[in-house]
Amino acid sequence: MDTTDTTDTTGSQHTAATPPPTATTGPSRSADPTGQTGPAAPPLPAASLRLLRTAGFVSNFDRFCITPMLLLIGVQLGVPLTTVMLAASGYFLAYGLMQPVWGLASDRLGRVRVMRISLIGAALAALCSVIAPGATMLIVARVAAGAFFAASIAASITYVGDTVPAAVRQRPLSELMTAFALGTAVATVVAGALAHYVSWRLVFALPGLVAVYLVVALRRLPEPPRAASGALLAPFKIVLSSRWQWYVMAVAMLEGATLLGFLTYIAPALEAQGASATLAGAVSALYGVGSMAAAQVVKRLVGRWTPVRLIVLGGVQIAVAFGLAAASQSVPALIGCSLLLGGGWSFMHSTIQSWATALSPAARATGVAMFGVALYVGSALASAFAAGPAEDHAYRGMFLTAAILTVPLTVAAAVGRARYRG
Repeated sequence: MDTTDTTDTTGSQHTAATPPPTATTGPSRSADPTGQTGPAAPPLPAASLRLLRTAGFVSNFDRFCITPMLLLIGVQLGVPLTTVMLAASGYFLAYGLMQPVWGLASDRLGRVRVMRISLIGAALAALCSVIAPGATMLIVARVAAGAFFAASIAASITYVGDTVPAAVRQRPLSELMTAFALGTAVATVVAGALAHYVSWRLVFALPGLVAVYLVVALRRLPEPPRAASGALLAPFKIVLSSRWQWYVMAVAMLEGATLLGFLTYIAPALEAQGASATLAGAVSALYGVGSMAAAQVVKRLVGRWTPVRLIVLGGVQIAVAFGLAAASQSVPALIGCSLLLGGGWSFMHSTIQSWATALSPAARATGVAMFGVALYVGSALASAFAAGPAEDHAYRGMFLTAAILTVPLTVAAAVGRARYRG
């Protein structure tokens, strides 16, 4: 959700100076609020937004569906939790590392074309996940799925950035965020229930089927006009020449590690207390519920609260959430944790994400992609680091660490955003 574009201004300290594009694929252009020239476009049609929401939904569903199934998959495949966690952490790592590849491809080939290509690969990876006979093939298949599904959310956000004026961009971005959160919530509920009562293999089949549908349906989505891409690595030069891009990437990496990395262990922490996979999935799903509810609140606060205030309130929610989880791994405590983490994500991440979309408008897809790299690499590193303590059921110390890390995260994000505005 765009919470800051309506008030952003730029100067030399915000983005590196870049030469104007030499050509466009569309007939008209308009001024970007950041001072750069960008393509003009009519308001985003409802049908187009629905397709983007579906693409983001299925990407988040696939990314989070394994969380409540970790212990069950380990038992059925006869491997320890640390081995199964490689499928989750490998997914996150591939998801992050492929962001710049898809971002560069999107700036050169087009947003819609890249989404359709990536979804073909995602469907094949889902099929391999379904038929995997053992842990090794499952890990490889999930890493491939992460690599291919990595294109959907960033491309959806970039598409909105290309086609919707900054003054009203917060509305479609808010709807996208709601769809992303819904994908997270549905994944954890459906995955836990289906894995418990039917089979975890069916869970991996569902996003594959939706991916096949989208490959066909996205043909109806018009490609937005964009600047000529120029040299192959020109978008990277534009993006990485901005010191603010590096700063926001560092914040994103810490955010991914603090929130997403430790979020993965809410369901295992409950199951370690004897809860079923279904209950653990339902509790984890409340993260999505909290995110959806908070997204509506954030939308109403935009323009009334500063981005810094939104970030700080998000950080407070995250710190309290992990503090609850550190104090107790009971069902009520982790329900509160999940809801607060969802709220914190909507307040903090939507503000930082919106900041990231304004940093390099001349290479927006690559800039958003590099932001994603940092976010998901941080998530993968934290989830892998915490696998050992989780195996020993040392959840109290793990969640306490996350609560402590929230402090520097909030300070860095708030101070940086305040200085960027100044």
